[in-house]
Order: sequence, then C-alpha cells, then structure tokens
Amino acid sequence: MKLSELYWHRITPLHFLLWPLSVVYEFYLTLKKLCYWLDILPSVKLPVPVIMVDSISVEDGGKTPLVIWLIDCLLRQGYRPGIITRGNSDNPGLPAAVTSASDPNWIGEKTFLLAQRCGDACPVWVGDDRTEVAQALLNAHPACNIIICNDGIHYYRLERDIEIAVVDFSEPSFGNGLVLPAGPLRASLRYLRKIDIIVTNDKQNYVDASQWGKAFNMKLVNETAYQVLHSEIRQPVADFKNKRLHAIASGDNVQWFFNFIQKAGLTAELHSHAENHRFIEQDTHFPETDVILMPEENALQCLRFAKDTLWALPQEAWVNNELQTMVLKKLENRPD
Repeated sequence: MKLSELYWHRITPLHFLLWPLSVVYEFYLTLKKLCYWLDILPSVKLPVPVIMVDSISVEDGGKTPLVIWLIDCLLRQGYRPGIITRGNSDNPGLPAAVTSASDPNWIGEKTFLLAQRCGDACPVWVGDDRTEVAQALLNAHPACNIIICNDGIHYYRLERDIEIAVVDFSEPSFGNGLVLPAGPLRASLRYLRKIDIIVTNDKQNYVDASQWGKAFNMKLVNETAYQVLHSEIRQPVADFKNKRLHAIASGDNVQWFFNFIQKAGLTAELHSHAENHRFIEQDTHFPETDVILMPEENALQCLRFAKDTLWALPQEAWVNNELQTMVLKKLENRPD
C-alpha cells in the first residue's frame, strides 16, 4: 500500500488535528466560487463549448479512460474536440502541444497517454494556465469546436458548459471520506449536488446519493493488450497464460494491475516501482521472457527503448449510452 493510502485510509489523532484545515479549505473553495459567480473575479467564456471532467479524489478514479471514451463519442457525432490539461504540476509552463515526441516524465504520463490515444484526431495541449492553454489550442486548431478540460474542478476562471465529476468508491480512491488535507477528497460529497453529471466507478453502498444529480455507472475493462512498438497488434490477455511473463507497474497502478494479473489467472514475475517512477531501459531488461506486460501509461513511458516483448494493458471505460445522449442534449441546448 502506498504511503498516501496508508495515511488516508484511517482516522487517527493527526486527522482530528487536520480536520479544521479541511474545513478552512472547503470554505476557501466556496468563497472562491462565490467570487466568480458575483463577477468579483473575472471569468473567461470561450467561443466553443467546454466540458470539464475531473475526479473528486486526488486519485485518477477512472477519469482518463472516461475522457478517452468521451472523445470517441464526440468524434462519432461529428465534433472536432481538443483536450487541455495542466499536466504534471511539478513542471508548469506556457501552453504547448503534446505529441509523440514529448517527454512523458515532463508532461505527465496520463497526459502523454491521452496524446497517444487521441492525438491524431484530437489535439492535446498542456500548460499552467488552462484558459491560456485553451485559447492557444483554438488559435492553432481553428477547426476545433469543443474543448475537454481534463481537470480543473475548482478552476472557475474558465467557464464550463458541462461538468462531469468522476467518483471512485473503491477503497484506494475514497479513503476515509474526508477532504484534503485530512483525506483524499478534493471536494466534499455535498459538492456533487451541484454537478451536472456524475460518473461512478465501482459500487457505492455507504453514501446517500439521493440528492445528487444524474449519475451513471462506469466499468473499467481490461481484456486486450497491444504491442507497444506495433499498436495494431492486439491480443487477448488470456493468451498470455502459458507465456513466460513479467508484470511491471509503478506505485500508482500496482494495486489494480496486480489484482488483475491474479484474477486473469496469469503466472508472472511481479515488479513494482515507486509512485511517479521514471522508467529506464534496465527496468524492462528481461532477455529470457516472452512477454513484458505493463499498464498502458507505464508502458508508453518506455516507448523509446521498447522491444517487441513489451505489451501495454489499457483500461477501457464502459458507460451506459444514456450518458452520451445526455451530453449531446446539453450541447444542443447550449445558449449561443
């Protein structure tokens, strides 16, 4: 278990000391939103619709697969979307396009994953100020007619037309149910009453959701892996059962990935690394092996030194088609 999970999965005397800070943090967020609502702080409205997608927890919670699913839906409906994100918060900077040549260690592995999965049909831009990033993307891609903001649940400067909050009720994400810094939640569950669309990952059986907005359940599926050097080569994970297999993951993915290896009945040598590990060639150097399997975002970090034995395991989001219908309806009813 990661240190953050060890801290956020319990209630200790330290949490009682930190709880007042959580109250102050919630008050600050409420005051900030009120200032934008009253136009005390200026906000920016883009000439195209903006959909904000974010997790209510500090964990991803399935947000990245949901964004990819949403992009696919919009493309099928004839939209030309673009993605903006802050990327790796340790390396903020001016607006910049993310390409296959970008350094995943600088922009963030999830941002690099979005560029790899969506970049050909959907530009991905990153930078410290999301408003400037969105404007730069639109200037560079004038055909873009909708923006997906891949974070920014509390970034009120950029006006949004649709808010989608991802709520992961699995133990690693929900933790002790407290708001930062006493817990892993970035907003109180009361905040969900005002969100347009809520997407839940995993079953919730201990939270009263009766006052929430419309909620949809999402299932993350891992069935097919692809070869990193030749992404068109795909294979069911079940075909790896009789292979000499090494499974590698960073601390961000270890729990779900190793659980998946076990449930899939695979026999593998397991290798775990710290959170935000920067993979090097030696990490994947196993000459006497048939398959090296990694979570997709980790595998793509190894793209520059990958061998044919390296396979990526993506997480695909399965969501009820009613979510697509609701998003499209809100876009059609958007005031000009």
